[in-house]
Amino acid sequence: MDRFVLWGTYCDDAIKKREPFREEHLSRLASLKEKGTLITLGPTKCNKYVFGIFEAEHLEDVKYLIEQDIYTKERIWTSFEVYSWTQAF
Repeated sequence: MDRFVLWGTYCDDAIKKREPFREEHLSRLASLKEKGTLITLGPTKCNKYVFGIFEAEHLEDVKYLIEQDIYTKERIWTSFEVYSWTQAF
């Protein structure tokens, strides 16, 4: 398994716009965390960016997970990039 880093952006007024989708989003994240696929994920304090760490076989697997998230589908997350990551410490 490899680790991957997610960097993405939120839409304007994300706090308000995410409200109808938040429970579905958080439930899915909890499931991914339980499976060991999601290490951590959350917004920056300014609520403009999302950061996450995933563990998966392939980069495409992580991209697919992000594309299937309700926040991506509803344009709460407006863009994202995923990078293979080597944890030094």
